[in-house]
Amino acid sequence: MSELTPQRPTAALLPRRRRLLVLGICCLSLLIVSLDNTALNVALPSMRRELDASVSGLQWTIDAYTLVLASLLMLSGSTADRIGRRRVFTTGLVLFVLGSLLCSLAPSLEALVACRMVQAVGGSMLNPVAMSIITNTFTEPAERARAIGVWGAVVGISLAAGPLVGGLLVGSVGWRAIFWVNLPIGLAALLLTLRYVPESRAPRPRRPDPVGQVLVALLLGSLTYAIIEAGPLFAGVAAAALAGILVYEPRRREPLIDLRFFRSAPFSGATVTAVGAFAALGGFLFLNTLYLQDVRGLSALHAGLFMLPMAAMTFVFAPMSGRLVGTRGPRPSLLLSGAAMAAGSLLFAAFDAETSTPLLFTGYVVFGIGFGMVNAPITNTAVSGMPRAQAGVAAAVASTSRQTGQTLGVAVAGAVLSAGLASSPYAAATGDLDGFVAASRPAYWIITACGLCVLVAGALTSGAWARGTAERTAARLAEEEEEEEGGGVQATARASSP
Repeated sequence: MSELTPQRPTAALLPRRRRLLVLGICCLSLLIVSLDNTALNVALPSMRRELDASVSGLQWTIDAYTLVLASLLMLSGSTADRIGRRRVFTTGLVLFVLGSLLCSLAPSLEALVACRMVQAVGGSMLNPVAMSIITNTFTEPAERARAIGVWGAVVGISLAAGPLVGGLLVGSVGWRAIFWVNLPIGLAALLLTLRYVPESRAPRPRRPDPVGQVLVALLLGSLTYAIIEAGPLFAGVAAAALAGILVYEPRRREPLIDLRFFRSAPFSGATVTAVGAFAALGGFLFLNTLYLQDVRGLSALHAGLFMLPMAAMTFVFAPMSGRLVGTRGPRPSLLLSGAAMAAGSLLFAAFDAETSTPLLFTGYVVFGIGFGMVNAPITNTAVSGMPRAQAGVAAAVASTSRQTGQTLGVAVAGAVLSAGLASSPYAAATGDLDGFVAASRPAYWIITACGLCVLVAGALTSGAWARGTAERTAARLAEEEEEEEGGGVQATARASSP
């Protein structure tokens, strides 16, 4: 921890009411980051008409944000440990508010995508840093588990409420209002942070890893471009970047991505679960937004109301999952989540839920239950068993996995849909239900597979054997860090001796 002024107590010494206030401030920042992207989904048809955008252009308005966010999350987390968590957190809030303002004024699709990237740079400084603040504020294990449960619940609630909030704003004011909402909330979070959140630093902050950062950004960016634009050259670049990470990162003393974490089965399972669940969500929202407005001809407001059953189920089951994780562990939530997400998607893939309103609503309800259950166990599983000093890094990897999954989900669903539409006489303006259902069916099978991936990963990485790997990994990490510290002390002593 850094030295703090007497007027600002350290996080570990805060009274309970102050700790809860810090949790609320962190959740407020999470709310705007998560809500922004899913709310924007409902605005896609309006943006396409006003900005004359293609399907791939719409994909980039979503993926440019999540791509930059995923690329910078771990860098932001390690920087915060080094120079101060509150300092980076407040900088992130300023950049996010500024980016939101610029997005609301964007005159073209290209300008909007660029402003979304500015917004994402600020967003990358919020989620992992907020989690690091939480883990250092709630030091007692049971209390920390409950706080993380609240955090996971806010992720689920904000993501599910996005379509409804976006529909209300687009239907009443216009798509630019989605970004205006971030301004007062972000400014309020900024003022509360300056007043109530104490500054803190890691005892041993991680060194910068510029090569690792470039490799991660290159991997995610080239892979996304290859999927959206069908560029085989970029697929090769992505493969080369992945090989570079696997070769280079283990050789660094303090890598950007500590591959030793993956010795823990629960941590590996949390990563797979996050990618699978958020890929399913990203693809599901993207397809349904276009279906409800382009095929059914609904307004943005009515499209948001149509998806209210999914939002309501996530709103109910997200906090329930947080409490369940705190009392029974992550396994029940993971199993229920994977089964429900797969079943909800299967109604669209195998039974053409779009053709029947009762079946459509059933799919929304079941999918919403599944997504509501998944967030709390992801975060809890990622940080549980890790040394406290590594909790922020582990949480950053989990957040990166979420954003990577959502990026890939939108990219894959959009690419599959575009290919299906190109091979059929369908045109969005015609409202051809049969054509859209046929074109989107392969994408729903992929989303169903993502749900099954969550189910299998949860079953395999949440039992007694998996917990044993987490305990051994934590002990090995602590032992290796002690050895490194001892070696550093000896080297310093040798250098200072005559």
